[in-house]
Amino acid sequence: MKNRRGILRSMVALALAIASASVAALAEPVETMTPGRLRIAVYDDFAPYSGGGSGIDVAIGRELATRLGLEPELVEFAADEDMNDDLRNMVWKGHYLGTRPADVMLHVPVDQRLAARNEQVRIFGPYHLESLAVIRDPKRVPPVTGSAARALEVFTRERIGVETATLADDFLLQVLNGRLRDNVVHFKTVAAAVKAMEAGDVVAVMATRAEIEGASRDVDPRFELSAVRMPELRIQGWPLGMAVKADATALADALSKVMADIQRDGTLARIFSDHGVTLQKP
Repeated sequence: MKNRRGILRSMVALALAIASASVAALAEPVETMTPGRLRIAVYDDFAPYSGGGSGIDVAIGRELATRLGLEPELVEFAADEDMNDDLRNMVWKGHYLGTRPADVMLHVPVDQRLAARNEQVRIFGPYHLESLAVIRDPKRVPPVTGSAARALEVFTRERIGVETATLADDFLLQVLNGRLRDNVVHFKTVAAAVKAMEAGDVVAVMATRAEIEGASRDVDPRFELSAVRMPELRIQGWPLGMAVKADATALADALSKVMADIQRDGTLARIFSDHGVTLQKP
C-alpha cells in the first residue's frame, strides 16, 4: 500500500510540475495596454455570449487572461452600425465618446473579406462555427428543408419570430420576393421570441443556433431545433474568432496558443455546455 501511495504521490507531483511548467510558458509577459491586465471587449446584452458580466465570451475571455497570467478586464460595448465600426471602436482606435480600445475583441467573424477591409486589425483564432437555425412546433410546421419555396411556404400562413435587425430578420423579409413579410414577427431578443413561441403567438423562431439553444434550455422538448440550409441562404455558417491591433503580433501568437490549449483540453466545450450551447468546431 505504501508503495502504491508513493507512486501515486509521485505521479501527482509530476502532473503538477508539468502543469506548472505549462502555465509558466503561457505566462511569459506579453505587451498589453495596462501591464498585468488583459482588456477584453465583448458585446453587451447578447445572450448567451455576453451581457451582465456573464456568458460564453465572458468566460472565454477570463480563461484566456488567466492562462496568460494576466488579470481579465471585461468591457461590454453596444454594437455599432456594422462590424467595421466595432473593430474601429474596440480594437484599433477607440470610440469618439471616449471608450478606449481593448487588447482583444471576441466574437469577430474570421472572414478574409472583413480582414481585407480592416487592415488596422489582425483577425485570428476561430473557436466556434455559428449558423442559422429554426426551432419550431412540429405539429404546425414541417421540417424546414429544401429550397426556400418549399421550406418556408408554411410561413405564408403561420407566424415566425425573429430578433429585430438580424441576419434571420433580413433573410425572411427579403426571401420569396417579400411574401413572408406579414408573418415575420419582431422581438427585442431571441429569448422573447422563444417565449412567444411557447405561448403560441408564433409557431417558430429563426436565429443563430447558439442564441436559440441558450434561450430554449427549459422549453418543452416537443419543440424541435434544426439547422437552416437552403440555396437561397448564401451564408451557411461563419467562424467566430478574435481581433487585436495589426501590430500586436506577440499578443496574437500568445492568444492563439492559449485558445488552442483550451480547445484541446476540453475547456472550451465545457464553457459552451455550461451555457446550454453545443460547441461547433470551425
